[in-house]
Amino acid sequence: MKARIKWIEGVAFLGETGSGHGVVMDGAVEGGGRNLGPRPMEMMLLGAGGCTSYDVVHILKKARADITDCVAEIEAERADTDPKVFTKIHLHFIVSGRNLKPEQVERAINLSAEKYCSASIMLGKTADITHDFEIVAV
Repeated sequence: MKARIKWIEGVAFLGETGSGHGVVMDGAVEGGGRNLGPRPMEMMLLGAGGCTSYDVVHILKKARADITDCVAEIEAERADTDPKVFTKIHLHFIVSGRNLKPEQVERAINLSAEKYCSASIMLGKTADITHDFEIVAV
């Protein structure tokens, strides 16, 4: 896997992935940025949320669950001093579908958290990661 980061101006950077996608990252105005894109640490949370959501959907589909939607709402806290690592991360999954079983959804989330989601497992080295879920019947 490869990535490339190119400085644009101020504290704005273009991130390019090895798969050919790009995203602009920027700092807050008070930090010298123009708020052109997400902060790099926000991108880390998005990466973890995307990674674990991918796992949860994949596991549920593989189990033939009739899943129609999955949303992960993430809240995080960072250390007050440098390095300002994440210290707490909470993921709240909202899983929609027909006849979803709570134990099946919980199993998918736990498998992602404990075995499959590389991003969450890495962030778990500095942060206490918790999760919960709700099921929306459709």
